[in-house]
Amino acid sequence: MEKPDKPTPNECCGGGSCCPCVWDDYFEKLKLWQEYIKDNELYEKQTKQDQQHIKD
Repeated sequence: MEKPDKPTPNECCGGGSCCPCVWDDYFEKLKLWQEYIKDNELYEKQTKQDQQHIKD
């Protein structure tokens, strides 16, 4: 999963009436990406611990 790109200045009208706004979509995707990274880091940490346990 790749980090989402921020909307460019010309993608948002700035009017506040779009539903959903491109920023809403961006922040939702960013949150999912952050959760994915966190979960992946925990998985890698656990895998390293498991491998070390096997060596011991």
